[in-house]
Amino acid sequence: MTDTDRPVLVLGGTGRTGRRVAARLRARGVGVRVASRGGTPPFDWADRATWPAAVAGVRAVYLCFAPDLAVPGAPETVADLASAAVAAGAERLVLLSGRGEPEAQETEARVRTVAESGGAAWTVVRASWFVQNLTEGAFRDAVAAGLLALPAGDVAEPFVDADDVADVAAAALADAGHGGRVYEVTGPRALTFAELTAEVGRAGGPAVRYERVPADAWAAELAGLGVPAEEVALMTYLFTTVLDGRNSAVGDGVPHALGRRPADVAGHLRAAVLAGALHPEPVG
Repeated sequence: MTDTDRPVLVLGGTGRTGRRVAARLRARGVGVRVASRGGTPPFDWADRATWPAAVAGVRAVYLCFAPDLAVPGAPETVADLASAAVAAGAERLVLLSGRGEPEAQETEARVRTVAESGGAAWTVVRASWFVQNLTEGAFRDAVAAGLLALPAGDVAEPFVDADDVADVAAAALADAGHGGRVYEVTGPRALTFAELTAEVGRAGGPAVRYERVPADAWAAELAGLGVPAEEVALMTYLFTTVLDGRNSAVGDGVPHALGRRPADVAGHLRAAVLAGALHPEPVG
């Protein structure tokens, strides 16, 4: 088997960034192995018996952990998978990380140690919040209905386009020169949630009102809707602890990795509106 025959393993390959990374690699002519529970071979973070077949014969790995690196035990789990991949011959590890999360930074350190001790290259793609959360994620229905209520105030966040995240990750997986780099991947300007929702209307979408709600009331509402307790705790942590201003600065990861400016949220929102992504779901 030659190096060009060895695929890139994309963990979370059907998710928001993973499917985009896989598409970009395929467009470059790079072989891809998409890892998912329904994939071939199947992969499950919670079932270590699925790991050996997933990492066998791969040359690089996109480490994308779900639901978030802030989940208890995530740093150890990701490091163990990275170790299995390097032991199986992987030469590059590209980790999708989060800004301002101590658990994410612990994961980064563990992955670096695994890569360096095994003679592999590592790259960290440390991303801000995705603008796609409004158009294809957890908040899409609320945005389409015209009211987004969250426990976030006037703290600004440089929301990033997931396409930029995928471009950086694909470059790090396929091209030389990205080893040992930490890319802070953000959009070009920081916006509050109120400012971000206002951008939806400017892009031709529905007029969206943003409402700040107390974190405890928001958590109670989620629990009442049947959201699992661990997911409620994770989302509350992200809004009340990580979204405190520590990540408001714009990063330079996209220019450094790709030699161009990052995409502004307005471009994605216009495209999403044109594609019908924010049409309210029919009732009945």
